[in-house]
Formats: sequence, C-alpha cells, structure tokens
Amino acid sequence: MTEEQNRNLETEYIEKQLKLQKQIDFANAVHPESVKTVAGVDLAYWKEDDGEHAVCCIVVIDFLTKEIIEKKYVSEKVKVPYIPGCLAFREIPLFLKAYEKVETDVDVLFFDGNGYLHPRHMGLATHAGIVIGKSTIGIAKSYFKIGDIDFTMPELEQNSFTDIIISGEVYGRVLRTHKAVKPIFVSIGNKIDLDTATQMASALVTKDSHIPIPTRLADIMTHEVRKAEKNSV
Repeated sequence: MTEEQNRNLETEYIEKQLKLQKQIDFANAVHPESVKTVAGVDLAYWKEDDGEHAVCCIVVIDFLTKEIIEKKYVSEKVKVPYIPGCLAFREIPLFLKAYEKVETDVDVLFFDGNGYLHPRHMGLATHAGIVIGKSTIGIAKSYFKIGDIDFTMPELEQNSFTDIIISGEVYGRVLRTHKAVKPIFVSIGNKIDLDTATQMASALVTKDSHIPIPTRLADIMTHEVRKAEKNSV
C-alpha cells in the first residue's frame, strides 16, 4: 500500500475505534465464583516469500481445575498492514476465525495484549470483547506507553499493584503476581471491571509462572504452531 492509502486506512480505523469506544461495557457479565471456563488468546507472526503470515491460538481451560478443555488455531497470510494503535484490525479477522472453531461456551477470554490500556481504549481485548459480546481481559507482559505517561512500580509483595492513571482516568493496572518478579499489565476488555479482572488474573497464576495460565498456554501454543507452519513450507 502507498503512504496515502495507509493514512486513509488509519483515519478510517480511528473513526471506527471512536465509535466502538461508546459500546464498552464496564459492568461484570460474570463473577469469579460463577466462572467455569476461561480461554487464552495469542497471535504470532512470521515472514515467508509471499509475505507475512500469522497464527491465532485459543486455549480453553477449566477455571477451577486448570485442566485444558480444548485448543484451536487458525493460520493464514496477513492482509491488513501494521498501523500503530490499530493493531486490532489486523488481528480481529484471524481471531474470529479461530473463535468460530471453539466448541466450549467460554465465560471469560484473556488476551495476550492490551484492552482498555490503549490511546483510544481499543486494544484487541476490548475490540474483540465488543464484537463477540463476551467478558474479556487484556494481559500484557510489557507496558504500552501512552503519551509520556509512565507507570509506578508496585511493591515487591505478591498481588501488590498500582493503577495507570492518565488525565485522571484509570487505563489499567500494574500487577505483581509473585513476590519480587516482573509485574504484568492488566486492563479490562469488555463486560468486566478492573477489580474483577485483577482478581481473576491472580487466581490463574501458578508457582511455575507469573503469567496467568490461559495466556501462557496460548503463547506456548503459538510458538509451537508457528514452528510447525514454517517447517511445512
């Protein structure tokens, strides 16, 4: 695409994000005590001779036992260019195709990435949550800086946190899931509040990893599938 086409596409995407922003639901559609199933969602990219390819993996687990219920994925060539702040438009088509394969009625989906913690509150977790009408949570391993606003590191104790506040509004939360380990960045997606998202993220962490199980498993699966897809070419 030409630079002008990219600019036009960016303008179109931003307009859509601002419209979608009005549909964000901050109320809990579910409560932790009633949740039975959760899923982790992650995407990975690689280059081939014909262009860029991506895979979207979804791993569904039992919220209480943490056992895997099902794993689904879709892999295909990427057709949408990368535009900063508009990544969801690149990933939504692939996610929806993978989500269509999921047979379980998932209560909450955890996305490896951001939701409300985004310049226009439209990270993939929020965008996808609105589209599918489900409770979604964004779990990022690194901070997506908005403007010149940095975050305050939480105390070293497990489950300590600080909120990321921009222009007086809470965009997300810095959560220390294990004592003295690198924190994660939690933000709501849709149909959930930040306290509930934090509570569920903490409940899904094990002693083996500071990342919640759903996104950790999805991340591992994307690496496995990407390797297999690349080797099959």
